Amino acid sequence: MKDIQNEKDTRNIPLNKVGVNSIIYPIQVLDKENKYQHTVARINMYVNLPKEFRGTHMSRFIEVLDEHQNNMSIHTLEQILDDMKIKLDANAAHIEVRFPYFIFKKAPISKIKSFMNYDCAFIASKEKKFDFMLEVNTPVHNLCPCSKEISDVSAHNQRGMAKVQIRMNKLVWIEEVVQISEQSASAPVYSLLKREDEKYITETAYAHPRFVEDLVRNISIELDQDQRITFYSVEAVNFESIHNHNAYASYKKDKRLNK
Repeated sequence: MKDIQNEKDTRNIPLNKVGVNSIIYPIQVLDKENKYQHTVARINMYVNLPKEFRGTHMSRFIEVLDEHQNNMSIHTLEQILDDMKIKLDANAAHIEVRFPYFIFKKAPISKIKSFMNYDCAFIASKEKKFDFMLEVNTPVHNLCPCSKEISDVSAHNQRGMAKVQIRMNKLVWIEEVVQISEQSASAPVYSLLKREDEKYITETAYAHPRFVEDLVRNISIELDQDQRITFYSVEAVNFESIHNHNAYASYKKDKRLNK
């Protein structure tokens, strides 16, 4: 049959990224406690398209995934990108793997365990060199310092989200990034709490008020001191409880530029 994608294109416009996105696919990721964790990812896969080609071959992206279906992890991403470049005759390849990661967390006082999910991503690309970035989104609890200062009793609380992206020269566990984000906030967030846990969390947050700016700076200090991390980006959002808007702050640093 005629291959329409391979028709010559005369518009003289090369495309940076072409491919498929929102592929739902089972994967396994490294788990600090259990070695591996099976989860389900939403995957985007792209390559560059030279100016002379009209289109790319969408089915070949899925073929590459299927070839790695039993061995897809942080360690195999570079090989997947190499296979994409070969199979699609491309100079550059990109993949984004977004997935829920589960940690079995223990409540602070009752010690009851429950699963807490964190939205994570592997973001990788390769032209001449392989580039990999880990993204971890951690729900947190923040208490407003201003509200605490001006109120005779209580202070308003908000649930927030800390988004951390890092490049590394040695393995940094997802659990480590979660711990840094939670310890930088007023208090962690849990899936299951009994009354004694709620009391503890409420009082802990009250004793550690945090602006969204505080959260970003606290996380950044910890990431900056970790020699395994070569680049980091931190974004934080507080879903305000008494305002009709959210509070936002961000900071990023490429530590390689300071050497």
